[in-house]
Amino acid sequence: MMRRVLMTEQGPPSVLRVVAGEVPEPGDGQVLVRLTAAGVNVVDLYQRSGVYRVALPFTPGFEASGVVERLGGGVTGVAEGDRVAWMGSPGAYATHCAVGAERLVPVPEALSDDIAVAALVHGMTAHFLASDVVAVGEGDTCLVHAAAGGVGGLLCQYAALRGATVIATVSNADKAAAARAAGARHVIDYTREDFEVRVKEITEGAGVDVVYDAVGRDTFSAGLTCLRPRGTFVLYGQTSGPAAPVDPQELGSRGSLFLTKVSLGHYDRTPEQMLRRAGTVFGDVAAGRIRPRVHGEYALAEASAAHDELESRRSIGKIVLRP
Repeated sequence: MMRRVLMTEQGPPSVLRVVAGEVPEPGDGQVLVRLTAAGVNVVDLYQRSGVYRVALPFTPGFEASGVVERLGGGVTGVAEGDRVAWMGSPGAYATHCAVGAERLVPVPEALSDDIAVAALVHGMTAHFLASDVVAVGEGDTCLVHAAAGGVGGLLCQYAALRGATVIATVSNADKAAAARAAGARHVIDYTREDFEVRVKEITEGAGVDVVYDAVGRDTFSAGLTCLRPRGTFVLYGQTSGPAAPVDPQELGSRGSLFLTKVSLGHYDRTPEQMLRRAGTVFGDVAAGRIRPRVHGEYALAEASAAHDELESRRSIGKIVLRP
């Protein structure tokens, strides 16, 4: 028997309930994985609350790590007992899951299960933002909102590792300390200071080369004013709600600005590309170049509490479920 979190309706965290059922059989091209850790992500909140439509009943979670227990037909390159992680396959809030073999990423021996989960989606997102969307480097200055979050903390690390100067925004002293530990040279507590004013002071009016924004509505308009001419605004989330529409003429009048709304899936479009980036991120973590942070671990029965914690924006780093 297995246990999983099941939603029969969308709504508040209380709709997440644990049920028992039969362990799934892996189909052709799939493997059965016994889960050891599952990541809790903002997308899970959107799917639970109704921001994103899902077919009900539904088991949330698209990122996890675990041990291969059984192979489906035609699967090669993986063996029973292998430690693996994956992203993009639903149903990770469970003790067992049937996963497409092409999505599996080998987990290095040096990485624990929770660190593997903390590094996968968040680490790959941070990596593509800092190296593909805008390849920041020496002489560049970037503004990172939500800098103590799971992606934000790793994005600060990757940008600093590449030689960029990082200006981070956070909401309290604990998050400020986390952002500094992640490599931010300047940290702004936006509950006490106007980040737009402070960025212009820090850059002596020049503005930043890149704004990385996962917040959306609350930071978008002011963030545009923080860019230098021909700077790039990278919108990759909307935790406060959708950003306001922008007249293209405004981008021109502010200095021929670039604006992009990005998704990792549009950059890593094949299993080979996904595996290459995941391997790079896991290698960086194993070598100590990047240090993911786990905010807290919850049992499956505590999935609603995990969602409460992420939704409250109190978390610093990754929230993990332990089946």
